[in-house]
Amino acid sequence: MNFKTFLENFDAIAEAPGGIPKLRELILDLAMRGKLVPQNPDDEPASILLQKVQLNRKHLLERGKLHQKKPLKPIEKDEIPHDLPEGWNWCRFGQIIDCYRGHNPPKLEFVNEPREGYVRFIQITDFKTDGAAVYVPVSHNLKYVCKGEIAMAAYRHIGKLSRSVEGAFNVAICKVIELQPIYRDYIEKLIGSIYVKGELLAASGRAHIPSMHTEHLLSLVIPLPPLPEQKRIVEKVDELMALCDRYEAARQTRDNLRQQLRGSAIASIMNAETDEELGAAWIFVRDNWHNISQHPEDIDSLRQTLLHLAVRGKLVPQNPDDEPAEKLLKVIATKHASYAKKFRKPKDLLPLKDVDKPFELPFGWSWCRFTEIGQLDRGKSKHRPRNDSVLYENGSIPLVQTGDVARANGVIETYTALYNNQGLAQSRLWSKGTLCITIAANIGDSAILGFDACFPDSIVGFLPTKPIPDSRYFEFFIRTLKSRLEDFAPSTAQKNINLGILDEVLIPLPPLAEQKRIVAKVDELMQLCDQLEASLRQSHQRAESLAASAISHLTI
Repeated sequence: MNFKTFLENFDAIAEAPGGIPKLRELILDLAMRGKLVPQNPDDEPASILLQKVQLNRKHLLERGKLHQKKPLKPIEKDEIPHDLPEGWNWCRFGQIIDCYRGHNPPKLEFVNEPREGYVRFIQITDFKTDGAAVYVPVSHNLKYVCKGEIAMAAYRHIGKLSRSVEGAFNVAICKVIELQPIYRDYIEKLIGSIYVKGELLAASGRAHIPSMHTEHLLSLVIPLPPLPEQKRIVEKVDELMALCDRYEAARQTRDNLRQQLRGSAIASIMNAETDEELGAAWIFVRDNWHNISQHPEDIDSLRQTLLHLAVRGKLVPQNPDDEPAEKLLKVIATKHASYAKKFRKPKDLLPLKDVDKPFELPFGWSWCRFTEIGQLDRGKSKHRPRNDSVLYENGSIPLVQTGDVARANGVIETYTALYNNQGLAQSRLWSKGTLCITIAANIGDSAILGFDACFPDSIVGFLPTKPIPDSRYFEFFIRTLKSRLEDFAPSTAQKNINLGILDEVLIPLPPLAEQKRIVAKVDELMQLCDQLEASLRQSHQRAESLAASAISHLTI
């Protein structure tokens, strides 16, 4: 592989999803394999460089500038991952650097402003955010780093580097000192490569909070080029990383523009005042979606827009011959009066005022509440503890939990456990077709039961009264309401809302015939959304495949 081949594949990798981070890794990988810049046979070989480093180490030890460390083991044959160019050498990292962790003074000594006799104290949080500075008294127990020296995170954000910090540093930070005449900038690039950062992350990834041991860092087997080539590598890596920065900035600009265009297109749909305006806006979105959308997740905004249009009466035309919703409400009210004892009676609801109405409804529609058109109640699970095996042994009755609702795509097809008859006795069986709404954990998730099932009181069930045929329209409505339901939840560790909040929710109710047309149109358009999403995913997969192919050819 030569540099020309690498540049020929640069665009293909950069434009793939996640391509820029992969490209940065590839640049460092090629650099450390000796494939990024040409070798010069006149360069003094790395074997001579190592001898000079060892001589310098000896002098520093004799002068007390370094502490004696445990001898490094010779490199075994099976530790060498690949061949190196002529003039390069494999060595232990500890042969060309020294490193040590910092010291933690008592927190009582921390102050928040600079004082005479105090020094800035660098903590691991300074590697991720520009947090408030703290200062500690100067002490011989502290470890110090100067600006330009390499400080590396050895805890949590392992391998993250900074050469801009200055002051004393804590035990979560490791100072890396190159041994002359090793080039410091090459050490920095090496730490970012798979030979150092990749190995350290792999070794620490099994821990709950990643942490690094200096002995492991020093023992890593790393590639060492001649000193002049180290400098050529650093120059080329910096040049290519700057090119990555430009690609990244251009990509971000394009994404921002797409986002603005997408937002404007969707706003034009939502704000359309006539059927002609709505039709033109929808045609623009439909025909240009691939130009204004980049990620499969962007389809979610289109789905939400369609649902908002549906429940505002803008998705299908009204038919003046449809029996109005007001008459439907009267029919349902008569039925409710005949079996009122079977239904939970909500607290007295305030009369509906015009100022309470969220938006203007089309002709023939009416505002209503859940309890006016069906049965709304919480699930039930009285027994404690809820995981008592006595409720589940030889069970056959599905128990649905909030996670099953959250994972459903409109219809619940999974269950968490199976109740037996004793489990059923302390719960309640809801029929297939019940609309389930979560009011704890993930608030406002909704889906329709695909089978008869029980569920606990963290889920509310809604069953519409005939002649309303099913819950599909109301499930669409709840999806448009999700973000607002979360606003009602108290600021506690376990967010939840109560049944009374759902009792107060105002529902835009279309005529029965229009409900059916809305459900059919939403199904049709959601299928189109699924196709658009699948197309975007296929495009991403093709781009990723091309990038992976390019990377595999470049690294051979």
